[in-house]
Amino acid sequence: MHLANRSLVTAVTAVCSAVALCAALTGCAPQAEKKEASGQAGATKAACAPGGLATEVEGKLTVGTDKPAYAPWFFDDEPSNGKGFESAVAYAVAKELGYERDAVVWQHVPFNSAFAPGAKKFDFDINQVSISESRKKAVAFSSGYYDVRQAVVALKSSKAAGATSVADLKKVKLGAQVGTTSLDFINDLVKPDQKPAVYQRNDFAKSALKTGQVDAIVVDLPTAFYITGAEAPEAKVVGQFPNSPDKPERFGLVLDKESTIVSCVSGAVDALRKDGTLAALEQEWLSDAVDAPVLK
Repeated sequence: MHLANRSLVTAVTAVCSAVALCAALTGCAPQAEKKEASGQAGATKAACAPGGLATEVEGKLTVGTDKPAYAPWFFDDEPSNGKGFESAVAYAVAKELGYERDAVVWQHVPFNSAFAPGAKKFDFDINQVSISESRKKAVAFSSGYYDVRQAVVALKSSKAAGATSVADLKKVKLGAQVGTTSLDFINDLVKPDQKPAVYQRNDFAKSALKTGQVDAIVVDLPTAFYITGAEAPEAKVVGQFPNSPDKPERFGLVLDKESTIVSCVSGAVDALRKDGTLAALEQEWLSDAVDAPVLK
């Protein structure tokens, strides 16, 4: 070893010893950790600066949903018009995050693709996606923006129309959209004797109901009331499934698993719930979804 290198090692060793002694005597290291934690808190606050999120497109907020976009969540199959509960919620969240209406860009995202594994091209997706532990393995969720119940819709002439309990549904032919909690309720709660019919879209499920291919379909409660009130007056809401009191089903905004804005979006949803905005929007757009009998 050259003399110069040996001298350098000696000097470094001396400095390290001094630092160790400083930490032991004066608590230098803990003070440094506090400073770092403070900096992280400041960075988190800065990351949620109004209109300045790390979004897909700088200065814009990209929101995904399926097409067709069904009522009462959207109207006229046009998410950007602000009409319908989820369209209104999306714009309310955007405003809370500092993005005005003209800074919101809508993107077509098929229902199953929203929570499938893989990178996303949206900042958040809003499409009646229920928060679940299995889906959290592939994507991130915001706080829940709507507490939902699942319901059974049947033609008034169907043998399913008189059902008053979950057991009454075991012997009828049921249908639901693929990948939904509606289908989960059929498989996990009803456990019907016949394998349920599975459809790519709710439109197909409704057509199957009208033509008698199934005795009843399962959808969320607001959709059930819209179907029977506006699309199929010959059908009725048979009843709704009970929700677990300790684990209610909630819709959440879907984000990329690696998204850096999850806490910001959740904060916006929480603020809208706290100030009454979500309740007001629910009353405005979903008020027709009145109570339905609970299936025992």
